[in-house]
Amino acid sequence: MWTGVVFALAAGLMWGLVFVGPLLLPEYPAVLQTVGRYLAFGLIALPMGWLDRRELGKLSRADWLEALKLAAVGNLLYYLCLSSAIQRAGGPLPTMMIGTLPVVIGISANLRNHQRDGRLPWRQLAPSLALIALGIACVNQVELQALRQNPQADTWAYAMGGLLAAGAVLCWTWYPLRNADWLRGHPNRSPRTWATAQGLATLPLAALGYLAFGGYAVTSDLAFAMPFGPRPALFIGLMVAMGLFASWLGTMCWNEASQRLPTATVGQLCWWVACCGPHVFSPSRWGWHCQRSKGQSCMKNDPPGKLGQVGHAALFEIVNSQRGVIDAHRHLGFVPIPTTV
Repeated sequence: MWTGVVFALAAGLMWGLVFVGPLLLPEYPAVLQTVGRYLAFGLIALPMGWLDRRELGKLSRADWLEALKLAAVGNLLYYLCLSSAIQRAGGPLPTMMIGTLPVVIGISANLRNHQRDGRLPWRQLAPSLALIALGIACVNQVELQALRQNPQADTWAYAMGGLLAAGAVLCWTWYPLRNADWLRGHPNRSPRTWATAQGLATLPLAALGYLAFGGYAVTSDLAFAMPFGPRPALFIGLMVAMGLFASWLGTMCWNEASQRLPTATVGQLCWWVACCGPHVFSPSRWGWHCQRSKGQSCMKNDPPGKLGQVGHAALFEIVNSQRGVIDAHRHLGFVPIPTTV
């Protein structure tokens, strides 16, 4: 089961990339960034699908319909909400709200999936949930203080950003629960094949979205250079990187973890996304140029203070705290599914 923990952390590391695009390309509409990322994901899935064509051929019509639902809600709608939130409220507020996902998913899965995975006593979940809450609060305290002290902050933009981030949380609470349902219900299916199927299901949706936005840009007064915007090389490079690492490879790792771990456990490991997003892939941390606009701010490259160090220590301690949770699931009779590569 510890292999599942490693896969979940690998997925979180790659998903941290999704915070880069809206910060590096603030002049690009969130819709274009969303359909661009998932168009790249779908195109990357085409050769993967050819290699996996035998396994993909075993999927039923109902399976493809489920992949389409997961692609629409967990991919397109989620990232549209997240990127729009980041562009309106800056990076810190949406990152903090996405950081609540481990708690929300952990509680939802323990309530919803107790018949399949066994209901964990809340005293077993409490230590890791408390560490998540403590870590997220401490790590984001500096950013929250910066928001309160910003004289140019647009209150309405922050409010809209918060609402959109809440929508992203809802989308990505639904996604891992439904995705785990399919994976647990199809133990003979490869997590890699299921990631590719979701990419292929995303492709027509993203292509139609890209064409629709291009038509809107041409026929309206929108001053935006289609098809790739004013910085095509950076835009294409970021979309390909996010399509390959954050979408296809990240989804594959998450699927591997979902087959090996109870949903209540794997959901709590989403804290790694909230940690990697602002602190590993922050543009300013690597010296990238990040344009500022009214009401937004790029994350500072200052070393974390004592409060931030406490937060990081609490987040990393979560991995160790999962030992008791995993042992408890074993006592409840949870058996990891033997996966097919």
